[in-house]
Amino acid sequence: MKMLRGCVVTAVAGLALAGFGCSAKKVDVTDARPAIADGAVDPAEWGKLYPKQYQLWKQTSEPTPAGKSRYKKGWDVGEENPDKLDEYPFLALLYNGWAFGSEYKEPRGHYYMVQDQLEVDPGRYKAGGSCLTCKTPYAPALAGQLGRDYFAKPYQEIRGKIPKENQTLGVSCIDCHDNRTMTLKISRGFTLGKGLEKLGVDQSKLTQQDLRTLACAQCHVTYSIPKDEHMKSTDVFFPWDGSKWGGITIENIIKKLRSNKPSGEWTQSVTGFKLAFIRHPEFELFSNNSVHWQAGVTCADCHMPSSEVNGQKVSDHRIMSPLKNDLKACKQCHEESPEKMREKVYAIQDKVMSQYIRAGYATATVAKLFEMANKAQSFGKTPDKNLYAEAKDHYEEALYRVIFIGAENSIGFHNPSEAQRVLADASTHAAAADKLLREMLAKAGVDVPAKVDLELTKYVNNRGVKKLMFKPENEIKDPFAGK
Repeated sequence: MKMLRGCVVTAVAGLALAGFGCSAKKVDVTDARPAIADGAVDPAEWGKLYPKQYQLWKQTSEPTPAGKSRYKKGWDVGEENPDKLDEYPFLALLYNGWAFGSEYKEPRGHYYMVQDQLEVDPGRYKAGGSCLTCKTPYAPALAGQLGRDYFAKPYQEIRGKIPKENQTLGVSCIDCHDNRTMTLKISRGFTLGKGLEKLGVDQSKLTQQDLRTLACAQCHVTYSIPKDEHMKSTDVFFPWDGSKWGGITIENIIKKLRSNKPSGEWTQSVTGFKLAFIRHPEFELFSNNSVHWQAGVTCADCHMPSSEVNGQKVSDHRIMSPLKNDLKACKQCHEESPEKMREKVYAIQDKVMSQYIRAGYATATVAKLFEMANKAQSFGKTPDKNLYAEAKDHYEEALYRVIFIGAENSIGFHNPSEAQRVLADASTHAAAADKLLREMLAKAGVDVPAKVDLELTKYVNNRGVKKLMFKPENEIKDPFAGK
């Protein structure tokens, strides 16, 4: 385990940092107050003893300030929750055949975690009870009681086992805190606990500073929902095999997902390939040797900075991006003005966004080339099998990298150099697949246009059970287009 180091002046992601390991002062909430009852799930019960934290938590039910973030509007005041399929139309093509290709809306605050699931296209929770793993504080108990049935049984059936008054309750105090001491804890041993074992982490030696990140890593990670022969869910696991603490690599994630047949959760319509998926890997990107990670900064330092409520300092339980909180968390360590820091954050995100959009469209083009190859086969053409297999290998390597950065919620800021490396590799793999497929199709006597028509209107309109239509006003354009 890494240890925090003493303060020195350095630079983090282009921002002057006043201290190495210069994380926020921890707010001590332990005192002589009576313990909260064992098993108390309702945050209101905890709020009787910790009203300030409770009031801040309740504010996650309120829209976030508008105009503070360039790319992550989320649930801003006066804004609708944008759908990523409108923001990035190439995703509608790549995810066609999968519920994420029907509706992929930005979530609201933590308060709405379950309610957001209930309102999204129902295909999004076809994986059964496993979809509740990060959404309800009852997940650990349900998984322990029901075993495999917890993962395999229908979502609504498992949700129905939660006490009625709490069936829409999202993340709660009990998910992160010990009810007697208020110290941080890992409540999801059946997912994060097993993941840490893969990294060789001795959980008995975890410090409270480690837990200021790991409490968040119970959910802000990618996970796989493996399937049995009937496509019923059997588990939820983190694909961290072969990685280490401080170095969970995209290469190892992809290797695990591609080599583990049960991780094939869906079939991509355009190519016909059975694929795995990558979901919100914030912890993986941030902890992979990022400069802030090396400086000893934790998730809580940035997303739950010290806040003064009625003269008392507490950790801000209205968890949101530092950009939307006027970079108050950053001022704990950085010397620049908030305006200057915001400019630098935007500069980093612009670079990553440009790479992401370009890699995404390049990968979507390859998917359409595979569609052409598959059609050629159905018409009696005989594409070279070796070239096809080699192109497929490059395509999947590109696709998973695009999904990884697209699903990660910082637009690369959690680890700028790694995000840019991953996207550069995605583009390289996509280009290799493109070249191989064009060669293969030419040998098979198929004419391929220089610019492939992605037919995006076919994928962005009439999506899912709601028949959602494309909203061009929400599309995010390449900030460096033409450069």
